[in-house]
Amino acid sequence: MTGNNASSGHKLGQLVGDWFEEHFVFPLLQKAGEKLNLFVDSRFVNRTVRSGKIIWNDIDGNAVDYDAVLELGGAENIKGVPVAFIECFWRRGSRHSKDKARDDSGKLLPMKDTYPTARFLGIVSAGDFTNPARELVRTRGIDLFYIPKAKIVQAFGDCGLIVDYPDKLAEDDKAQLVQTFELTFTAQKKLEVKEKLLELVGLTAINGYIDRVKSTLSALPQEIRFILRHDSMPISFESVSEASVFLVNPSFKMDSPIETYIYEVTYTDGSEFVKEVASLEELKILHEEIQLLERHMRELLV
Repeated sequence: MTGNNASSGHKLGQLVGDWFEEHFVFPLLQKAGEKLNLFVDSRFVNRTVRSGKIIWNDIDGNAVDYDAVLELGGAENIKGVPVAFIECFWRRGSRHSKDKARDDSGKLLPMKDTYPTARFLGIVSAGDFTNPARELVRTRGIDLFYIPKAKIVQAFGDCGLIVDYPDKLAEDDKAQLVQTFELTFTAQKKLEVKEKLLELVGLTAINGYIDRVKSTLSALPQEIRFILRHDSMPISFESVSEASVFLVNPSFKMDSPIETYIYEVTYTDGSEFVKEVASLEELKILHEEIQLLERHMRELLV
């Protein structure tokens, strides 16, 4: 019975979470995209340049999927330059809040080191997300748009739907609650709850979020540095004694040096981007992407 009890709760959580992502988060990002002339990619957008999940590679080459990405120059058939990565979720209970904060922020942070244009990292969350968890997100430099659980419960409640229940609620009662919810949660009802939540959250909060995205992307490069590095091939030894003999009269040959380039940029908000690349061509690509974002934001600010 415990397993069924958990599955009923999970099903309701998934229904609310899917609704939250589609009817609140996606429109919120679309509004930001329209204001900043950016393409918004999410699972609610059909694109020929990808199939299924929204996958981007991190600095180590790992394929990571995200809930939403804002792209510069993106289109249905063109993968643009990423400028913002966003995760979102709904939580009915507070258990493991800090783990969730740690996981999502840990998933987002590498993108700032991977893409020079990934200036905005954000989480849009609703529900019982504890203050220590929220603080963890903020201290990692990730934007947080947070909607307290009470507002979600009220939005659904005002529309005749129950999304919260006592943790010790009997399984039969919980299953009945979920069944009733599913039958009542029509397409029209989803829009009704959306309007109610927007009313509770307020236009000021919505516009404030868009302003934060714009402000972060508007920080422009103040100083750019190119560094050329020469590294010799490693000299290997099979024992400590061999290495000790070598160090008596060391000779580091530069017959086959490895050339790498470091791209460093400091922005007006004090943040920095540093990346080492293996070729001059990669260095040029990095610079072109930063140049593209700078030009785009300057034109918006005119």
